[in-house]
Order: sequence, then C-alpha cells, then structure tokens
Amino acid sequence: MSLAVRAGGTLAVVGESGSGKSMTFLSALGLVAAPGRVRRGEVRIDGADILHQPPERLRRLRGAVISMIFQDPLTALNPVFTIGEQIVEVLRAHQRIGRTAARARAIELLARVQIPDPARRVDDYPHQLSGGQRQRVLIAMAIALSPKILIADEPTTALDVTVQAQILDLLADLQAETGMALVLITHDLGLVAKYADDVAVMYAGRLVETGSMEEVFTRPRHPYTRALFRSIPRLDGPVDEELPAIEGQPPNVARLPPGCAFEPRCTVGRGRADCCTRRPLPLAGDRSGHRSACFHEDLPDRKEATR
Repeated sequence: MSLAVRAGGTLAVVGESGSGKSMTFLSALGLVAAPGRVRRGEVRIDGADILHQPPERLRRLRGAVISMIFQDPLTALNPVFTIGEQIVEVLRAHQRIGRTAARARAIELLARVQIPDPARRVDDYPHQLSGGQRQRVLIAMAIALSPKILIADEPTTALDVTVQAQILDLLADLQAETGMALVLITHDLGLVAKYADDVAVMYAGRLVETGSMEEVFTRPRHPYTRALFRSIPRLDGPVDEELPAIEGQPPNVARLPPGCAFEPRCTVGRGRADCCTRRPLPLAGDRSGHRSACFHEDLPDRKEATR
C-alpha cells in the first residue's frame, strides 16, 4: 500500500476494526511491539526517509517531525505523574529548556487546547480529568514540538457526540494555524465527510480504494466501500427498513487467501475465478486520482441488481 498526505491537508484512513489502520501508522513511526517488525517500505517526509534511521535519531524525529495521538487517552497517559509533568517531559526530551520554562510552556499548551484554568489543572493527575480533557492533554503533548504531520488514531473514541465535535474542531483549528498535515484514523464516515480532503479505505491490511472525499463519497467504486456506505443509517429512510450488514467475518491477516481478501463477503465478485485466484492491485486512477483495487468495479452489486 502507498499513502500520501500534503501539508495542510487531511487524509482519512477508514475501515472496520482489524483492517490494519493503527498498525500501519505504528509501523510508520517505528513503534511496532516485538516480535513484530517492519520488513520493508519507506516513510518519506519532504523527500527524506525517516523509517530507516538509527533508533536514537528516530526517537528525536518522533514528536518533532511526526507525532501521534493514541487511541485511548486513559491508558496513553501515565497515572502516577501529573499532566504537566508529562508535557514537560516531552519538551525537555527534545529541547534545551529549563524546568520552569517548560512548565510555563505546558500551561500555554493546555490553554491552547482549551483546558479551563490551565495554571491550576497543570498539576492534576489523569484520573482527575474527564475523557474529553484527557484527549485534549494528548493533543497538547502531540503538538508541543509543532510537528509537520499529526496522526490522530480514533481521537474521539468513547466520547459523546458534543465532545467529539469539539475535539475535531480543535484539530482543524490547530491545523489551520500551523499548516501541519493531519492523518485521521477512524471508522466514522460522518467525521470523514466533514473533515477530510482525501480518503483511503483499508481492508485486511491492504488498500482497496483511495480518492478525494467528494469522489469516494459520491462515486464509491470498490464493493467493500459501497457496502460500508449501505450500512450507514439514513434519516430519510423508512423506519422499519432493516439495516444491511456486510456478511461474514474479516479474514485472518496472517493467512490471507491468494485472491481478493474481500471475495468471500463480496456481492460482486464472490465465486468469480479471477477474484478467487488473483490479488487485485489498485487500478490506474482517473484525473482526480480516484483508484480502487477491484477487477469488477463497474459491475453492480448482486443485491442491488435484484431489488
């Protein structure tokens, strides 16, 4: 798979749980836990490959050049240190800055992510904050060194709808201020429609469709992408209409079939010889760059055709 995000732009990476979204970007940052390892590939920022760097050099690039907001704010923060101490640690690990100046900078960052009364809350422990406030602390840590790329891994998981909107609006504001590139990992297509410029759809560790948000949402090509859109409840639909689900289960990514990984669940290619035996690669895109990995993207879904 190959992905790109431009400065100031937002790339949304979508797919169901287990599709490889988080693992892909943990790999990009060199954070895959043993015994996992990155076997090959490149991660280029401004043309320079950051992945194949000595561990110490890579550690210094993380946070300063590319940063990540992790999925669970409760487990990502250390419960025995105050939030101020954890932000100060990030600053002092990368910059020559005294503890007093670092604490003042931590208060500035908390104010920037809209933590109320930051001069007092800087001495709070994670358990003293709400879920939304903990998420804001993670954002403060992630932007502390003004990275060029920010990866937000499910940044609104387990938050109520109002707080979700506040967090995503905050990221959009920070992006507009700094010009950083944003990668939004999510399964919420509503968030994608509002915040993304480009979309990448993953299934079983592989890329199945890419394109601009408008192209993917108005003319989805891959059967998996179309199935995702059919599973979204519609406010204008009949109240008694059964919500369609994608049949079957995702495959074991350690034992993928020789053909298309989506073939057993696909309403277009199930049972077709080429889908069962050959792995489809992303096809050449149109002028907009819209691409999909499907041999039969022009055929209608069998369920749709029989309605």
